[in-house]
Amino acid sequence: MSLSVQSICKSYSKKVVLNDINLELKAGEVVGFLGPNGAGKSTLMKIITGFVQPDSGEVFVCGERVSPSNLVTRRLVGYLPEHNPLYLDMYVREYLDFVSRFYPLDNRKARIEQMIERTGLTVEAHKRIGQLSKGYRQRVGLAQALIHDPQVLILDEPTTGLDPNQLVEIRQLIGEIGKEKTVLFSTHIMQEVQALCQRVVVINKGNIVADEAESVITQGSQMMRFEVEFSKPIGSVLSQFLHDDIVQVETISDKTVRISAKSDIRELLFHFATEQHVPILTMRQLEESMEDFFRALTK
Repeated sequence: MSLSVQSICKSYSKKVVLNDINLELKAGEVVGFLGPNGAGKSTLMKIITGFVQPDSGEVFVCGERVSPSNLVTRRLVGYLPEHNPLYLDMYVREYLDFVSRFYPLDNRKARIEQMIERTGLTVEAHKRIGQLSKGYRQRVGLAQALIHDPQVLILDEPTTGLDPNQLVEIRQLIGEIGKEKTVLFSTHIMQEVQALCQRVVVINKGNIVADEAESVITQGSQMMRFEVEFSKPIGSVLSQFLHDDIVQVETISDKTVRISAKSDIRELLFHFATEQHVPILTMRQLEESMEDFFRALTK
């Protein structure tokens, strides 16, 4: 395993932030880390990178135990915090040279140029970081996280505040990085998870409440959901439509309902509406979305 989180617990002032967290990430895996604000995402990421010490439990990166004194794990992990800490008065190359000197790199200048090209910073590399847009500052943050060629990359909300064009560019970059490294990144943007991740981990109130393949989540459950609009109020009539596979009927308006069922009930519903002389105006099948999955686990 590239990353192994074992029974991690952390509290602040008697408030439990992380409760017995266990997580395993394989090499070359891109994992989305989801959770509401205050769920414990950033705290766990800081523990993985060695910046915060847990109350109990252990973290291993490529078999090496993470601890304040273990410099090997610092070389194995690249980290982009939520609030990208950059020296705004430094030039891009100057900053990357400064960061690179924390690591034993053989060909420092070549590596810096490689990271500038790979992160799309070439046209802005002559500027001070304070002159860059937020999108390019995020690229500088990614470049510093990658400068030492880590095996595991930890990204804490790397696309927050970016415009749509910047979002696409940063997502593409993360996708390319994920082909060769283990990536754990937190986000509140569900489309990113569906676009980039093979796996999704959801944390809520310090507990992992889901750990599934992205394909399993987007396929949704075996439940089928339909939104049906009738030509006139249907409430009292619909109560007569009984079927063993119907799990829930939710009233949207006096003429519109959402029906959750274990099977496809559309034909039965059309026959029932005809018998009751209440024509159906529209019917559409609803798909389970990543947002539905997230809300169901964290609300």
